Amino acid sequence: MPTTPSRPRPRSPRAPRPRTAPPRPARVPSASVPRRRPRWAMRAATTLSVVVLASAGIGHAVVSSLDADIARVDPFKDMKNRPRAGHGMNVLLVGTDGRDRITEQERRQYRLGGEACHCTDTMMIVHVSQDRQRASVVSLPRDTYAELPDRVDGDTGRRFGPHPGKLNAAYAEGGPQLTVRMVEDLTRLKIDHYLEVDFSTFMRTVDVLGGVQICTAEPMKDSYSGLDLTAGTHTLSGGQALQYVRSRHVDGASDLGRMKRQQRFLAALIERATSSRVLLNPMKFRNVALTVLGSVRADQGFHTDELLDLGRAMRNFSPSSSEFTTVPIAEPSFPVKGVGSTVKWDRAKADRLFEALREDRPLTVRRPRPAHPPATVQVAPQQIRVAVENGTGAAGLGKRVDQALAAAGFRTTGAPADAEQRTVARTVVQYDPRWDRSAKSLAAALPGSELRAVPGQGATLKVIAGSDYRQVRPVRVEDPDQGAATVVTGDEVLCG
Repeated sequence: MPTTPSRPRPRSPRAPRPRTAPPRPARVPSASVPRRRPRWAMRAATTLSVVVLASAGIGHAVVSSLDADIARVDPFKDMKNRPRAGHGMNVLLVGTDGRDRITEQERRQYRLGGEACHCTDTMMIVHVSQDRQRASVVSLPRDTYAELPDRVDGDTGRRFGPHPGKLNAAYAEGGPQLTVRMVEDLTRLKIDHYLEVDFSTFMRTVDVLGGVQICTAEPMKDSYSGLDLTAGTHTLSGGQALQYVRSRHVDGASDLGRMKRQQRFLAALIERATSSRVLLNPMKFRNVALTVLGSVRADQGFHTDELLDLGRAMRNFSPSSSEFTTVPIAEPSFPVKGVGSTVKWDRAKADRLFEALREDRPLTVRRPRPAHPPATVQVAPQQIRVAVENGTGAAGLGKRVDQALAAAGFRTTGAPADAEQRTVARTVVQYDPRWDRSAKSLAAALPGSELRAVPGQGATLKVIAGSDYRQVRPVRVEDPDQGAATVVTGDEVLCG
C-alpha cells in the first residue's frame, strides 16, 4: 500500500505526465479542513438564533445565574387561613426608605438626609393576568387604617397587642411577614410573590435604562424633596425620578396625589423598558437585571423561571397593556386616637376592585382612545362660572361658545353678549388673579386661548371669543380625594 508523504515533492517540469491518477492519500480525520459554510447559511443561522431568543423573551442562561444575587426573605412563613388563590399572579411590590447604599453627595443633592425609619414608602399590588397580556397595578395608601394584630417580636421578645394603626407601621413592627399578612387581610387577595425595593435600587434601575420621560402641564416644585420641574417634558435621571415619586408637597393632595405620580411614572418606566427593546437584548437585560436584583429582597419562591415569565409577559406589553388605580377611598383624613390622620377605604368599592383581580378581569373597558382625549385640570368645570362675549362680527358665535362650554360642564350665565371690540383674533380668558387655577382649567378647554389677568374682576371668568375659536375641548378634573379610584391605562398618562 502506498504511503502518503508528509509533504509532496514538486514534480519536475520535464517529467512525463502519468497516464493514470495516483492513488488518493489515506484520510486522516485530524487533518481534515472543514468546508466553508456559504454566507447565506451563516446569516440564516444567525437570524434563527435571534428569532429563538426573541421568542423566548430572554435567554435562560442569561438569568439563571442571577438567583444568587437576590436577597431572600420568607414573608409567608407559618401563615394560616390565607385567602383562596385566584387566577393570574399577584406581586406585592414594596418600596422602603432604605438608603444604606446612597452616597453622601446623593443624600445632599436629592434631599435624602436623615435616618431611615425602616418603613414602607410605597406599596402596590401588581397583578399579571394569567395570559400574561395585561398588568393591573393598585396603589395602597401607606396611611391606610389597619387593625394590627397581637404578636411577639422574635428578636426582642416585645409583645404587640391588637391595636389600631397604619398599614405603613406593619413593616416597622413585623417586617415583610406582617406586611403581607395585613395586605391579605385588607384585600382578601392572595399574594403570590413579594418584592422589596429601596431608594438605591430605584435610582440605579432608572439610570441603567437611560432615564425615564415624564411630562407635566404645570411647574412642579417641592422644597422637601428638592423637585423643581418646569412645565413640559423631561427625561429624569434616577435621582430626579426619586424626587418625583416621593414629592408630597407639590399640591394639596399629599399622599394621594403622590400615588398618582407614582402610577404615571411606572407607566413611563414600562414604556421605556419595552420601547428600548431591553427585554430582547440579552446583555441589556442582564445589565438591568443585575442592577435590580443585586439590591432587592424577594420571597424564596421568586426564581429564574418567574423572572423569565415576567420578561416574556413584558416583551408583549405596550402602554395600553397596563392599567393603574388606587384603592377606593371613603375618608382621606380619618382621625384615630393615638395614631393621627389615617386613610379609610370605601369597603364596598374596594371589595369589587379586588374581586376583579381575583377573577383576573381587567379593571377598564377597552375602548379606542379618542383623537382628542380630555385635558386634565385642577378645578372641575362645574365649579367655574363663565360669562361669554362675542369678540367678532360673526353672528351667533357667542351663543355657540356658551352652549359648548355648558355642555362641557362649565356654569355659564346662558346670556352671551357682544364685546366692545369686535375684531378679536385670539380668544381671551379674563380672570381675577385670585381664581388663577380656575382660569387655567377654562383655558385648557379653549386650546390656543390667551390668559389675561384683570384684578378685581371677581369670581366670574369671562371668555371673549375670537375668530380663532373652533371648539371646546373636554376636560376632566384630577381630584385625588374624589377620584382616587379612577382607573387609567398607561397610554392615557404618557406624554403626548
